[in-house]
Amino acid sequence: MSEMPTSVLFACTHNSIRSPMAEAMLKFLHGRHIYVDSVGVHTREVDGFAVAVMDEIGLDIKGHRPKTFEDLEDTSYDLVISLSPTAQHKAVEMTRVMACEVEFWRTFDPSLVEGSRDLCLQAFREVRDQLMSRIKERFPLAPQADI
Repeated sequence: MSEMPTSVLFACTHNSIRSPMAEAMLKFLHGRHIYVDSVGVHTREVDGFAVAVMDEIGLDIKGHRPKTFEDLEDTSYDLVISLSPTAQHKAVEMTRVMACEVEFWRTFDPSLVEGSRDLCLQAFREVRDQLMSRIKERFPLAPQADI
C-alpha cells in the first residue's frame, strides 16, 4: 500500500454518483488530513438515489455541485482515483505532465440498473458499500492511542 496522500481527486463519468459518494466518504474519514475533491468527464445533476443511500449512512451530498476536469482550479493532486474507464483515460491524460499517482478502481455504474425503486436503491447501496470498503482499505484510520 502507498503512503497517505495529502490530496485526492476522485473521478467518474458524470460526477453525479460514484465520485461524489467517494468524496463524501473520504472527507468524513480523513477530511482534516487529506484534501478531497471530485470531478467527471461530463457533468450531470447529483442523482437522487445517490443522495438517498448516502443519507442512510449520515452523509449529505445533496449540495454537491458537479464539475469536470476542465473546471478544476488546481490540478496539484497527489492521487487521482478513477472510478470509470472514461475517467481513467482523462486522468491519465491530465497527469502526463505532473507528478501524480493514478489508480483505477473499476466501479459499477448503478444508474444502469432498471426496475423498481427498491431494486435501484439496492444497486446504489452496493456501490456505496464497495466504495466505503475500498476507501477504508486504501486510507486506513490511524489506531486510537491508549490514554
